[in-house]
Amino acid sequence: MTELSLRELNRTLLVRQKLVERVALTPFELVRHLVAVQGQEPNWPYVGLWSRLAAFRRDDLAALLRERQLVRSTMIRRTVHLADAADFRWLRPTVQPVVDAALKAPYFRDEIDGVDLEELAAAGREMLAGRLLRRGELGKLLAERFPDRHTRRLAETVELLVPLAHGPETGVWGRWRNRYVTVGLAEEWIGAPMAAAPRPETLVLRYLAAFGPATVADMQAWAGITRLAEVVDEMRTRLRVFTDDQHRVLFDLPDAPLAEPDVPVPVRFLPAFDNALLGHKDRRRIISEEDRKRTAKEASAGVPMYLVDGFVHGRWWLDGGTLRVMPWHPLSASDEAAVRAEAEDLLAFIAAGGAAAADGDPKVVIAG
Repeated sequence: MTELSLRELNRTLLVRQKLVERVALTPFELVRHLVAVQGQEPNWPYVGLWSRLAAFRRDDLAALLRERQLVRSTMIRRTVHLADAADFRWLRPTVQPVVDAALKAPYFRDEIDGVDLEELAAAGREMLAGRLLRRGELGKLLAERFPDRHTRRLAETVELLVPLAHGPETGVWGRWRNRYVTVGLAEEWIGAPMAAAPRPETLVLRYLAAFGPATVADMQAWAGITRLAEVVDEMRTRLRVFTDDQHRVLFDLPDAPLAEPDVPVPVRFLPAFDNALLGHKDRRRIISEEDRKRTAKEASAGVPMYLVDGFVHGRWWLDGGTLRVMPWHPLSASDEAAVRAEAEDLLAFIAAGGAAAADGDPKVVIAG
């Protein structure tokens, strides 16, 4: 089997993630290619699409939510993503095991102990039929039938038990934190039922197109589910097989492109939760283990990072109207100029949308 170097895997990932050069896809085409774009907070998906698309307008993404072409909901890794409505129909049933697993955690278990979950799910469906409700409103209605329970936990449990879609206003540009989320029945929102059975083969093939070559552990880390080794074993004759620098077996689509290790790549700013950073068990193809550990304790809150020569080089954040860059490694003069130029373009995109505080002229500050 051919061994792929870390740089070959890095360049191949960047090509498939559309991060080597901005591409002329529509936002819908890009989201579908990436399978699902993490949208835990409203603004971050817009930054991710801006970093990948040649001509991206914020309303192009918002319109897809309004027109119900995209669904914002809980899916892979039990987190909120945006996905093609048709993909969501098979994706949610396929990753339902990781969604169900949340109910065993103390956060839920202690509040729903003794509750008939089928009855709770049926009540949620009844209350959401034909309308969208805020989670808080849904929780209060549920509490009338299930008294002495945490109202928010009741609503959140229904969202795990029943595929729900978030209202389009929860995904519009303008906020870095989502204060209110409205939910409705996904089948009503899409106008079609969920798939009758999981489709793990489809999951594997679509993942490899955007993230491969990859190990089974990588696939499972991205999706949040287990037992994909059995699925891949059955597909093995249809896949290419490689190894990495640790002699682990990598699988890939037979016709998917591999990139040369010396392909030049520009500086790229990635949003918090970007799946290019989270889509593998072994993330060394884009971030060193040392750098990954720098933010491990705060990773669940989302850490936006930037790439130099295709690898994570540091982090960035907004401080009012200032975009601050924190390098973790020395920057050459040319790299610093490139980082500043890309940061200024990103800040212009953000400021034009009114999401940066107006506390003086927007500016970029690179920590020395």
